[in-house]
Amino acid sequence: MDLSLEVLQQKLNNSSDVIYRKIYCQDELITIVGIENMIDGTKLSQYIIEPLLNYNKPISDVETLCRESILANPASEVSSIEEAFEHLSSGCVLLFFTSYTEVIHCNVAGFAKRSIDIPTSEATVKGPREGFSEDIQDNLSLIRRRLKTSDIKAEKFKLGKKSLTSCYMLYIEGTAPAEVVKYVREKIEDVAISRDYIFYSNNIEESLKAKGTAFDTVGYSEKPDICAQKISEGRIIMLVDGSSNAAIVPYFFNDSFQVTDDYTMNKYMANTARFLRFISFWAATLAPGIYIALVTHHFRLIPTILLFKLAMYRAVVPVPTIIELIIMIGFFQILREAAVRLPQPMGSTLSIIGALILGDAAVASGLASQITVVVVGITSICSYLVPKLYIAIFYWNTLIVILSALLGLPGFYTGFVMLIAHMADLNTVGYPYANPIATRSVLKYQDLIYRGTLNEIGNPIFLDKGSENE
Repeated sequence: MDLSLEVLQQKLNNSSDVIYRKIYCQDELITIVGIENMIDGTKLSQYIIEPLLNYNKPISDVETLCRESILANPASEVSSIEEAFEHLSSGCVLLFFTSYTEVIHCNVAGFAKRSIDIPTSEATVKGPREGFSEDIQDNLSLIRRRLKTSDIKAEKFKLGKKSLTSCYMLYIEGTAPAEVVKYVREKIEDVAISRDYIFYSNNIEESLKAKGTAFDTVGYSEKPDICAQKISEGRIIMLVDGSSNAAIVPYFFNDSFQVTDDYTMNKYMANTARFLRFISFWAATLAPGIYIALVTHHFRLIPTILLFKLAMYRAVVPVPTIIELIIMIGFFQILREAAVRLPQPMGSTLSIIGALILGDAAVASGLASQITVVVVGITSICSYLVPKLYIAIFYWNTLIVILSALLGLPGFYTGFVMLIAHMADLNTVGYPYANPIATRSVLKYQDLIYRGTLNEIGNPIFLDKGSENE
């Protein structure tokens, strides 16, 4: 459809927030169209209206007029009605001329947006504290400010056939594997035309994630310093307008245990904290299964004194141990979800006080024994140390608990082997998810459980061509 003022007015006839301003530049009538509350009135006046009103040369063509008078950037031509709507929704104004067919758009955006703030999900003790907002241009500038290299590429896409949500794919040319860049680009292009409206980065993430797993094979972060570091390692970052999280690929199992403080604090403190995260993951995943296997099938392996105490605690509980354990795990999951959904100050209070009250009430009512509350409490606390693996921990410890309740230690071993096999089978955009674990490359990797000195940490292991499959 040809773009004209009449066509645009017909399309926007029921939109009361669209404003029309008519001015004369010499003898040429110019109509300025914009959306109220999305444009900055001061910018519009200073950069467009005043220069046009003060223009005193004969108008030869629109291009010359815009180049010599309009101060807003960019001042370029619009060719279609769809493009016009896109610019209007981005805070631009359109300039229609009576004597010329060209339509010009100028950026005078001034809509409300959240300022750069401290991210709540990735707290740090020592290091940068600024986080992404919902404005993609602000987020892009935060990353570019840290990577002052001409090799960084920012490819732009439009997601949704009607929403036209902006998306950037960022990578360093020559560092990011070319085959991964091509694969991710094709996936984004497929997602872009798959629906009319796309608003979240998760639409892209789901197209890149491994299927049938609770483990995230696509990472995410709210911190520009983390994203800049990942890009420098050869990863690919995806930003979507309206989302305060950036998607990261490739994303490995080991990445879930790394935080900013690992690289900004003392090496020994960082190694201790990282070791605790690894131990906490396995404790949260395996502890309930070991407990149910020993108590239900292999109580002879429990020391006699502890066994008598367990029997005494269990004497007042009317349900089998497996039911007791699942009920308590369910209660703690409900409590955790409630803490997340409530306002932050109230949520943190609920998570602490609620756990104490719930545990005490469960024991007092005979619904659960003290040792079960302790096991479930340890499991929950340990899962807090690795929040990015929380969902995987929940599903896998539940599966291992069920197998252990049915078969005892053989069931526990079966669940553990299934977990290891599942992780070994996963891949993230073509690379093994468990990389570099179980490869010869792990012997020279200085950033796994043990973090070497920062000067010892070289290129990420997945950039060593051919080594990941050795």
